[in-house]
Amino acid sequence: MSFIDEIKDKARKNKKTIVLPEATDIRILQATDTILKEGFCNIILLGNKEEILKKAQENGCDVHSATIINPIESDKYEEYAKKLYELRKEKGLDYDKAKELTKDTVYYGMMMLKQGDCDGLVSGAIHSTADTLRPALQILKTAPNTKLVSAFFLMLVPNCELGENGTFVFSDCGLNSYPNSEELAEIAISSAKSFESLTGKEAKVAMLSYSTYGSAKSDATNKVIEATNYVKQKAPEIQVDGELQLDSAIIKEVAKSKAPNSTVAGNANTLIFPNLDAGNIGYKLVQRLAKAEAYGPLCQGIAKPVNDLSRGCSAKDIVGVVAITAVQAILNK
Repeated sequence: MSFIDEIKDKARKNKKTIVLPEATDIRILQATDTILKEGFCNIILLGNKEEILKKAQENGCDVHSATIINPIESDKYEEYAKKLYELRKEKGLDYDKAKELTKDTVYYGMMMLKQGDCDGLVSGAIHSTADTLRPALQILKTAPNTKLVSAFFLMLVPNCELGENGTFVFSDCGLNSYPNSEELAEIAISSAKSFESLTGKEAKVAMLSYSTYGSAKSDATNKVIEATNYVKQKAPEIQVDGELQLDSAIIKEVAKSKAPNSTVAGNANTLIFPNLDAGNIGYKLVQRLAKAEAYGPLCQGIAKPVNDLSRGCSAKDIVGVVAITAVQAILNK
Protein backbone atom coordinates (compact mmCIF):
# COMPACT_ATOMS: atom_id res chain seq x y z
CA MET A 1 0.00 0.00 0.00
CA SER A 2 1.37 3.42 -0.96
CA PHE A 3 1.77 6.15 1.64
CA ILE A 4 -1.13 8.19 0.28
CA ASP A 5 -3.31 5.06 0.29
CA GLU A 6 -2.43 4.62 3.96
CA ILE A 7 -3.53 8.21 4.57
CA LYS A 8 -6.83 7.54 2.80
CA ASP A 9 -7.31 4.39 4.86
CA LYS A 10 -6.81 6.35 8.10
CA ALA A 11 -9.31 8.93 6.89
CA ARG A 12 -11.84 6.26 5.91
CA LYS A 13 -11.88 4.82 9.45
CA ASN A 14 -13.07 8.12 10.96
CA LYS A 15 -14.75 10.04 8.16
CA LYS A 16 -14.54 13.80 8.38
CA THR A 17 -16.22 16.52 6.35
CA ILE A 18 -14.02 18.73 4.17
CA VAL A 19 -15.28 21.89 2.48
CA LEU A 20 -14.08 22.91 -1.00
CA PRO A 21 -14.84 26.58 -1.78
CA GLU A 22 -13.76 26.44 -5.45
CA ALA A 23 -16.45 24.13 -6.77
CA THR A 24 -16.65 25.60 -10.27
CA ASP A 25 -13.09 24.48 -11.08
CA ILE A 26 -13.10 21.27 -13.12
CA ARG A 27 -10.16 19.84 -11.15
CA ILE A 28 -12.15 20.24 -7.92
CA LEU A 29 -15.12 18.45 -9.50
CA GLN A 30 -12.90 15.64 -10.80
CA ALA A 31 -11.28 15.29 -7.38
CA THR A 32 -14.69 15.28 -5.67
CA ASP A 33 -15.86 12.47 -7.97
CA THR A 34 -12.80 10.40 -6.99
CA ILE A 35 -13.08 11.18 -3.27
CA LEU A 36 -16.74 10.23 -3.11
CA LYS A 37 -16.11 6.98 -4.97
CA GLU A 38 -13.21 6.10 -2.66
CA GLY A 39 -15.30 7.07 0.36
CA PHE A 40 -12.64 8.41 2.70
CA CYS A 41 -14.41 11.65 3.66
CA ASN A 42 -17.55 13.70 3.12
CA ILE A 43 -17.41 16.71 0.80
CA ILE A 44 -19.16 20.08 0.88
CA LEU A 45 -18.97 22.13 -2.33
CA LEU A 46 -19.63 25.86 -2.13
CA GLY A 47 -21.22 27.83 -4.94
CA ASN A 48 -24.25 27.95 -7.20
CA LYS A 49 -25.77 24.46 -7.19
CA GLU A 50 -27.16 24.58 -10.73
CA GLU A 51 -23.87 25.84 -12.13
CA ILE A 52 -21.86 23.21 -10.25
CA LEU A 53 -24.08 20.30 -11.32
CA LYS A 54 -24.17 21.51 -14.92
CA LYS A 55 -20.39 21.79 -15.12
CA ALA A 56 -19.95 18.42 -13.43
CA GLN A 57 -22.32 16.74 -15.88
CA GLU A 58 -20.62 18.35 -18.87
CA ASN A 59 -17.29 16.94 -17.71
CA GLY A 60 -18.47 13.49 -16.68
CA CYS A 61 -18.13 14.05 -12.94
CA ASP A 62 -20.57 12.54 -10.46
CA VAL A 63 -20.82 14.87 -7.46
CA HIS A 64 -24.40 14.12 -6.41
CA SER A 65 -23.27 12.61 -3.10
CA ALA A 66 -21.60 15.87 -2.12
CA THR A 67 -23.44 18.52 -0.14
CA ILE A 68 -23.69 21.69 -2.24
CA ILE A 69 -24.25 25.03 -0.50
CA ASN A 70 -24.72 28.45 -2.06
CA PRO A 71 -23.62 30.86 0.71
CA ILE A 72 -26.11 33.62 -0.07
CA GLU A 73 -29.03 31.13 -0.07
CA SER A 74 -27.91 29.25 3.04
CA ASP A 75 -29.91 29.34 6.26
CA LYS A 76 -26.57 29.90 8.04
CA TYR A 77 -25.67 33.04 6.03
CA GLU A 78 -26.97 35.60 8.55
CA GLU A 79 -25.55 33.65 11.50
CA TYR A 80 -22.10 33.51 9.91
CA ALA A 81 -22.19 37.18 8.92
CA LYS A 82 -23.04 38.21 12.48
CA LYS A 83 -20.32 35.99 13.91
CA LEU A 84 -17.75 37.36 11.45
CA TYR A 85 -18.75 40.89 12.44
CA GLU A 86 -18.29 40.03 16.13
CA LEU A 87 -14.89 38.51 15.44
CA ARG A 88 -13.59 41.45 13.41
CA LYS A 89 -15.42 44.56 14.62
CA GLU A 90 -12.50 45.63 16.80
CA LYS A 91 -10.38 45.56 13.64
CA GLY A 92 -12.76 47.99 11.96
CA LEU A 93 -15.07 45.58 10.12
CA ASP A 94 -18.64 46.85 9.93
CA TYR A 95 -21.70 44.62 9.58
CA ASP A 96 -22.37 45.45 5.93
CA LYS A 97 -18.81 44.49 5.01
CA ALA A 98 -19.12 41.29 7.07
CA LYS A 99 -22.25 40.37 5.10
CA GLU A 100 -20.42 41.02 1.83
CA LEU A 101 -17.41 38.91 2.87
CA THR A 102 -19.66 36.04 3.95
CA LYS A 103 -20.91 35.77 0.35
CA ASP A 104 -17.34 34.84 -0.63
CA THR A 105 -16.99 31.05 -0.66
CA VAL A 106 -13.61 31.04 1.10
CA TYR A 107 -14.83 33.27 3.93
CA TYR A 108 -18.06 31.27 4.16
CA GLY A 109 -16.05 28.03 4.33
CA MET A 110 -13.84 29.44 7.09
CA MET A 111 -16.94 30.38 9.06
CA MET A 112 -18.27 26.83 8.62
CA LEU A 113 -14.99 25.57 10.07
CA LYS A 114 -15.03 28.12 12.88
CA GLN A 115 -18.58 27.13 13.85
CA GLY A 116 -17.87 23.39 13.71
CA ASP A 117 -20.04 22.74 10.65
CA CYS A 118 -17.16 21.04 8.84
CA ASP A 119 -13.79 19.60 9.87
CA GLY A 120 -11.33 21.05 7.36
CA LEU A 121 -10.99 23.27 4.28
CA VAL A 122 -8.92 23.02 1.11
CA SER A 123 -8.56 25.97 -1.27
CA GLY A 124 -5.99 27.44 -3.65
CA ALA A 125 -6.74 25.88 -7.04
CA ILE A 126 -8.05 29.29 -8.09
CA HIS A 127 -7.28 31.56 -5.13
CA SER A 128 -3.83 32.80 -4.21
CA THR A 129 -2.18 31.67 -0.99
CA ALA A 130 -2.92 35.11 0.50
CA ASP A 131 -6.61 34.84 -0.37
CA THR A 132 -6.77 31.44 1.30
CA LEU A 133 -4.73 32.18 4.42
CA ARG A 134 -5.90 35.72 5.14
CA PRO A 135 -9.44 34.63 6.12
CA ALA A 136 -8.01 31.60 7.93
CA LEU A 137 -5.89 33.81 10.18
CA GLN A 138 -8.63 36.40 10.63
CA ILE A 139 -11.28 33.85 11.58
CA LEU A 140 -9.53 30.75 12.96
CA LYS A 141 -6.33 32.31 14.39
CA THR A 142 -3.19 30.34 15.22
CA ALA A 143 -3.10 27.05 17.12
CA PRO A 144 -2.33 27.07 20.87
CA ASN A 145 1.39 27.46 21.70
CA THR A 146 2.16 28.37 18.09
CA LYS A 147 3.82 31.65 17.19
CA LEU A 148 4.03 31.25 13.43
CA VAL A 149 1.95 29.79 10.62
CA SER A 150 4.07 28.08 8.00
CA ALA A 151 3.65 25.84 4.97
CA PHE A 152 5.21 22.50 4.10
CA PHE A 153 5.12 19.96 1.30
CA LEU A 154 4.78 16.25 1.88
CA MET A 155 7.13 14.78 -0.71
CA LEU A 156 6.84 11.16 -1.84
CA VAL A 157 9.85 10.20 -3.95
CA PRO A 158 9.43 6.94 -5.91
CA ASN A 159 12.02 4.16 -5.68
CA CYS A 160 13.95 6.01 -3.01
CA GLU A 161 15.50 4.70 0.20
CA LEU A 162 16.46 8.14 1.50
CA GLY A 163 14.49 9.92 4.20
CA GLU A 164 11.68 7.65 5.41
CA ASN A 165 11.78 5.35 2.36
CA GLY A 166 11.34 8.33 0.07
CA THR A 167 8.92 10.26 2.30
CA PHE A 168 9.99 13.76 3.36
CA VAL A 169 8.62 16.97 4.74
CA PHE A 170 10.06 20.06 3.00
CA SER A 171 9.49 23.34 4.83
CA ASP A 172 8.85 26.28 4.50
CA CYS A 173 8.13 26.13 0.79
CA GLY A 174 5.08 28.31 0.50
CA LEU A 175 4.66 31.11 3.01
CA ASN A 176 7.51 32.74 4.97
CA SER A 177 9.94 34.48 2.64
CA TYR A 178 12.97 35.22 4.81
CA PRO A 179 12.43 33.83 8.32
CA ASN A 180 14.83 34.95 11.04
CA SER A 181 16.50 32.41 13.31
CA GLU A 182 13.62 32.23 15.81
CA GLU A 183 11.05 31.93 13.04
CA LEU A 184 13.13 29.23 11.37
CA ALA A 185 13.17 27.34 14.66
CA GLU A 186 9.36 27.60 14.93
CA ILE A 187 9.06 26.25 11.39
CA ALA A 188 11.32 23.32 12.30
CA ILE A 189 9.34 22.45 15.45
CA SER A 190 6.01 22.57 13.61
CA SER A 191 7.43 20.55 10.72
CA ALA A 192 8.70 17.81 13.04
CA LYS A 193 5.20 17.53 14.54
CA SER A 194 3.64 17.44 11.07
CA PHE A 195 5.98 14.69 9.89
CA GLU A 196 5.33 12.55 12.95
CA SER A 197 1.56 13.03 12.93
CA LEU A 198 1.23 12.09 9.25
CA THR A 199 3.76 9.24 9.07
CA GLY A 200 3.82 7.83 12.59
CA LYS A 201 7.63 7.88 12.38
CA GLU A 202 10.16 9.95 14.30
CA ALA A 203 11.19 13.18 12.62
CA LYS A 204 14.88 13.72 11.94
CA VAL A 205 15.21 17.41 11.21
CA ALA A 206 18.00 18.90 9.11
CA MET A 207 18.49 22.67 9.16
CA LEU A 208 19.79 23.20 5.65
CA SER A 209 22.48 25.59 4.47
CA TYR A 210 25.25 25.84 1.89
CA SER A 211 27.63 24.98 4.75
CA THR A 212 28.13 21.97 7.02
CA TYR A 213 29.47 22.49 10.53
CA GLY A 214 31.23 25.77 9.76
CA SER A 215 32.70 24.88 6.35
CA ALA A 216 31.64 28.41 5.40
CA LYS A 217 30.83 31.37 7.64
CA SER A 218 28.37 34.20 6.97
CA ASP A 219 25.28 35.85 8.38
CA ALA A 220 23.25 33.26 6.46
CA THR A 221 25.01 30.29 8.08
CA ASN A 222 24.91 31.93 11.51
CA LYS A 223 21.14 32.27 11.20
CA VAL A 224 20.78 28.51 10.62
CA ILE A 225 23.12 27.68 13.52
CA GLU A 226 21.16 29.97 15.84
CA ALA A 227 17.88 28.43 14.68
CA THR A 228 19.21 24.94 15.40
CA ASN A 229 20.16 25.99 18.91
CA TYR A 230 16.71 27.52 19.47
CA VAL A 231 15.07 24.22 18.50
CA LYS A 232 17.32 22.25 20.86
CA GLN A 233 16.46 24.61 23.72
CA LYS A 234 12.71 24.86 23.09
CA ALA A 235 12.04 21.27 21.99
CA PRO A 236 14.87 19.06 23.24
CA GLU A 237 12.86 15.94 22.36
CA ILE A 238 13.28 16.64 18.64
CA GLN A 239 16.18 15.11 16.76
CA VAL A 240 17.66 18.11 14.94
CA ASP A 241 21.03 19.13 13.55
CA GLY A 242 22.48 21.97 11.54
CA GLU A 243 23.84 23.67 9.75
CA LEU A 244 23.93 20.89 7.14
CA GLN A 245 24.33 20.85 3.39
CA LEU A 246 21.66 18.84 1.59
CA ASP A 247 23.98 15.92 0.77
CA SER A 248 25.22 15.83 4.37
CA ALA A 249 21.61 15.69 5.53
CA ILE A 250 20.38 12.76 3.44
CA ILE A 251 23.40 10.78 2.16
CA LYS A 252 25.03 8.52 4.76
CA GLU A 253 28.40 8.35 2.98
CA VAL A 254 28.67 12.12 2.83
CA ALA A 255 27.52 12.45 6.44
CA LYS A 256 30.28 10.10 7.61
CA SER A 257 32.83 12.49 6.15
CA LYS A 258 31.27 15.87 6.96
CA ALA A 259 29.30 15.20 10.18
CA PRO A 260 30.45 11.83 11.54
CA ASN A 261 28.99 12.25 15.04
CA SER A 262 25.54 13.43 13.99
CA THR A 263 22.50 11.18 14.48
CA VAL A 264 20.53 13.25 11.96
CA ALA A 265 23.06 13.71 9.17
CA GLY A 266 22.59 11.08 6.49
CA ASN A 267 19.18 10.13 7.91
CA ALA A 268 17.13 13.35 7.70
CA ASN A 269 13.49 13.09 6.69
CA THR A 270 12.39 16.64 7.57
CA LEU A 271 14.25 19.30 5.61
CA ILE A 272 14.10 22.93 6.75
CA PHE A 273 15.14 25.39 4.06
CA PRO A 274 16.71 28.71 5.07
CA ASN A 275 14.29 30.82 3.00
CA LEU A 276 11.35 30.59 0.64
CA ASP A 277 13.50 30.86 -2.49
CA ALA A 278 15.42 27.72 -1.57
CA GLY A 279 12.35 25.83 -0.37
CA ASN A 280 10.17 26.56 -3.38
CA ILE A 281 12.95 25.80 -5.87
CA GLY A 282 13.91 22.67 -3.94
CA TYR A 283 10.50 21.05 -3.86
CA LYS A 284 9.87 21.79 -7.55
CA LEU A 285 13.22 20.31 -8.56
CA VAL A 286 12.44 17.09 -6.71
CA GLN A 287 8.87 17.03 -8.02
CA ARG A 288 9.87 17.49 -11.66
CA LEU A 289 13.22 15.71 -11.89
CA ALA A 290 12.60 12.84 -9.46
CA LYS A 291 8.92 12.49 -10.49
CA ALA A 292 7.96 12.92 -6.83
CA GLU A 293 4.41 13.40 -5.62
CA ALA A 294 4.27 16.81 -3.93
CA TYR A 295 1.30 17.44 -1.65
CA GLY A 296 0.88 21.01 -0.52
CA PRO A 297 1.52 23.65 0.45
CA LEU A 298 0.05 22.16 3.62
CA CYS A 299 -0.43 24.58 6.48
CA GLN A 300 0.77 24.17 10.05
CA GLY A 301 0.07 26.44 12.97
CA ILE A 302 -3.58 27.30 12.18
CA ALA A 303 -6.13 26.40 14.86
CA LYS A 304 -8.08 24.10 12.51
CA PRO A 305 -7.09 22.14 9.38
CA VAL A 306 -6.78 24.47 6.38
CA ASN A 307 -4.64 23.64 3.39
CA ASP A 308 -3.59 25.60 0.36
CA LEU A 309 -3.26 24.16 -3.13
CA SER A 310 -0.79 25.13 -5.81
CA ARG A 311 -2.68 26.79 -8.65
CA GLY A 312 -0.89 24.35 -10.96
CA CYS A 313 -2.29 21.34 -9.09
CA SER A 314 -3.93 18.35 -10.73
CA ALA A 315 -7.13 16.60 -9.64
CA LYS A 316 -4.93 13.82 -8.23
CA ASP A 317 -3.03 16.38 -6.14
CA ILE A 318 -6.31 17.71 -4.76
CA VAL A 319 -7.45 14.21 -3.78
CA GLY A 320 -4.22 13.70 -1.84
CA VAL A 321 -4.39 17.06 -0.08
CA VAL A 322 -8.03 16.46 0.90
CA ALA A 323 -7.05 13.04 2.34
CA ILE A 324 -4.24 14.63 4.34
CA THR A 325 -6.59 17.36 5.56
CA ALA A 326 -9.06 14.70 6.71
CA VAL A 327 -6.33 12.97 8.72
CA GLN A 328 -5.24 16.30 10.20
CA ALA A 329 -8.88 16.81 11.22
CA ILE A 330 -8.87 13.43 13.00
CA LEU A 331 -5.70 14.44 14.85
CA ASN A 332 -6.95 17.95 15.64
CA LYS A 333 -8.02 17.85 19.28
